[in-house]
Amino acid sequence: MLINANTKIATVLKQHPDALEAIVSISPSFNKLRNPILRKLMAGRTSLLMASKVGGCRVEDFFEKLRPLGFVAEIAAVEETTQQHVSQPTFISNITPAQLVSIDVRPVIERGDDPFTIIMNKIKTLQPGMVLKLINSFEPAPLIEILQKKGFEYYVENIHTNEVITYFHKTGNQQTQLNEEPTSSEDWDSMFKNFEGKSISIDVRHLEMPGPMMTILESLNDLPAGYALFVNHKRIPVFLLPELKERNFDYRIKTISEGEVNLLIFKS
Repeated sequence: MLINANTKIATVLKQHPDALEAIVSISPSFNKLRNPILRKLMAGRTSLLMASKVGGCRVEDFFEKLRPLGFVAEIAAVEETTQQHVSQPTFISNITPAQLVSIDVRPVIERGDDPFTIIMNKIKTLQPGMVLKLINSFEPAPLIEILQKKGFEYYVENIHTNEVITYFHKTGNQQTQLNEEPTSSEDWDSMFKNFEGKSISIDVRHLEMPGPMMTILESLNDLPAGYALFVNHKRIPVFLLPELKERNFDYRIKTISEGEVNLLIFKS
């Protein structure tokens, strides 16, 4: 297979079963790819060039490690790509301290808690022209996708292994009501009965963020027509709800106890 600096990590991993170990051996920064959830989240968005910056290595290091597995490097394409300059958006160049709101969610994730509600609350307090500086240990792809749909500009900086900074700029045209009111669970029993024998169950309580959201969305992609997805969750995933609406899914929510919530998700 031909590869170059623009080749995505996911493409390489799909091509050969030993590619993961080859990439991980290049830098400790790539150990996070062993996590299946983070691998799904990051590999499809990260090129070899981007990964080399995160891992503090050269693109050529990837070529050398992958060559024994049958990968062939397009050197000319590498030279052309690595000379390209990725310019910062205007809002980054013009940020003043008064415009910047910073939040570091790494301690929240390390505790096993969900940072999405915390981030959402920060986003809702932003005035037009302000910028949220989000410090994380990985690129928050689900958050970026949702806020892009709301009109936010963003910019990502990979600082080192455990520090990725994402800037979100509020221009004044956003829909800031990110957390839809959960649908009433009054008809939970009737809806649950409608999908009796036609539901697929998953339990995401044991997953670290952003595992629950990614697993739910991945499961919905494979959901058979006419079926519902039954989810056992630790909490109401308020940040997921608008994404479900965007994808034309409806849902019902039933709170069982502190730390246990059931969701029934189905096509509208």
